[in-house]
Amino acid sequence: MDYGKHQAPQGYEPGESILTTLIRIPVRIVVVVLVLPVRMVWDALTALWHAADRVLLRPLGRALAWLLDTLVLTPLTWLYTWVLTPLGKAASWLAVALLLRPWIGLWRYVVVPVARYGIAAPAVWLYGAVLTPLGHGLRWIGTALLAPAARGIGTGLTWLFTTLLVLPVAGLWRYVVVPAVRYGLIVPVVWLYGAVLTPLGLGTAWVLGQLWRGIAATGRGLGIALAWLVMTLLVAPVSWTYRRILAPVGREIAAAFEVAWRVTGYVSRAVGRALATIARYLLVAPVSWVYRTVCAPVGHFVRDSVWAPARRAAAEAGRAARAALASARETVRQARRDAWRALVGSTDGARSREPQGIPARTLGSTTTVPSAAQASETPLLGEKFVKQG
Repeated sequence: MDYGKHQAPQGYEPGESILTTLIRIPVRIVVVVLVLPVRMVWDALTALWHAADRVLLRPLGRALAWLLDTLVLTPLTWLYTWVLTPLGKAASWLAVALLLRPWIGLWRYVVVPVARYGIAAPAVWLYGAVLTPLGHGLRWIGTALLAPAARGIGTGLTWLFTTLLVLPVAGLWRYVVVPAVRYGLIVPVVWLYGAVLTPLGLGTAWVLGQLWRGIAATGRGLGIALAWLVMTLLVAPVSWTYRRILAPVGREIAAAFEVAWRVTGYVSRAVGRALATIARYLLVAPVSWVYRTVCAPVGHFVRDSVWAPARRAAAEAGRAARAALASARETVRQARRDAWRALVGSTDGARSREPQGIPARTLGSTTTVPSAAQASETPLLGEKFVKQG
């Protein structure tokens, strides 16, 4: 550790007041006493949460994910792949075949030909053969006949309007209205404003200005006095109280909580380690010793002395039973075969066997079945056999 950090006392920092130094240690002690149970409960809940997350929540999450994948996603995928997709393709094909293609055929083979040859072609012919010559004729009539007549009529009407209306009104405005307004109204109003209203307005403005200056000076004095009173009687004590008492106390309480949280963390971890050690020596170690010393030897003895011989004996008994059953089946089969020979007999030393459907005729055949016995030349039990060849 750096040596310079231990030059100043532990509980004192430069620039701090005596009140801060006096309240630091008691506040930290009280806060440590208050925070220690909270921190221990917090650490216990954190440990329980991590243990539950490792032991319960993660396996439960994996099990739920597997169930979701097995019971929901896989059936939905199969349903989408093998049911909905073919149904969608079939529905789209039906929609195209039943809805879209008839409209396309109607548009292509009915609407377009009707519009082209029933409307557009007659309209083009009507425009080119009838409307265009008619429009040219009307344009010539308007340009050659109606335009000069309209220009002459407009010129005459303009002259009449100017002579009978505009010139009289302009003369009346210029020679009657303007002189009467200028010399009968504007000149007296200007003289009245300059000779009477302007001096009266200046005097009134000076009086009002002096009155406003007095009111403003009085207001400024009152504002300064009120501000001084507020600063002296309210702001300064509150600022001094906040700066000298509340801020140091708040900083110390916050620092005390921070230090107490770290200290109680150390204490809580130490208590947790002590409890873990006690549990290990009082519970885990005896259980482990009992497992190693008692359960494992007993289990090995049971496995080697009881379970393994019993398993071998059961295997030997099973093999013996299977061999006995096979021998009994072979004995029964041989006895049945001997009884059949005694009842039916054999011809020319050839072996006979029980008929199963059509007997295997191998006389004169090149593909003799090794396990099939040759059939007798005489009909057995009234059956008729067709001779080969």
